[in-house]
Amino acid sequence: MGRTLENKQEIVAELKESLSQSQLALVIEYQGLTVAEISDLRRRLRPTGTICKVTKNTFMGIAIDGQENWQPMSEFLQGSSAFLLVKEDISGAIKAYQDFQKASKKTQLRGGVMEGRVLKEPDIKALADLPSKEQLIAQIAGALNALATKIAVGINEVPASLGRSIQAISEKDQSNDAAESSDAA
Repeated sequence: MGRTLENKQEIVAELKESLSQSQLALVIEYQGLTVAEISDLRRRLRPTGTICKVTKNTFMGIAIDGQENWQPMSEFLQGSSAFLLVKEDISGAIKAYQDFQKASKKTQLRGGVMEGRVLKEPDIKALADLPSKEQLIAQIAGALNALATKIAVGINEVPASLGRSIQAISEKDQSNDAAESSDAA
């Protein structure tokens, strides 16, 4: 028994909702994967905030129709397609997929779409090399901490330098006074 019109509309609405929350969509050729392997892929992607949707290209085509950001994905809608919809950690999601691909050797990345632009495999690999959100936050925090430390040391150095200068002038005056006393005697 086939799907009803309401059921198809529900699937398309769900796809549109998932796309609206996503930053990046990757399209992979998944033919030959078992249910266990698809489940493994989904399990690997879950911590990165990514969902793996296996749906008909027709449904995805309807879901992206009229959406400028996702329209370029239409060139990848052929064959057995699975869609990786990345919501949060882009580089983590790509790395998780790459690890899965190395283990299974059954999938092929067709391409992706991000902010209305088509991404080919080299572009996607470059995105994977970017640091994760957590790593970037740690780098920024480290830089801010180093800056604050330098400012604190600089502020502390001003009175210390002033104190050393006053002490040097005082010692010079004392030595001049001692020299004048010895000259007068």
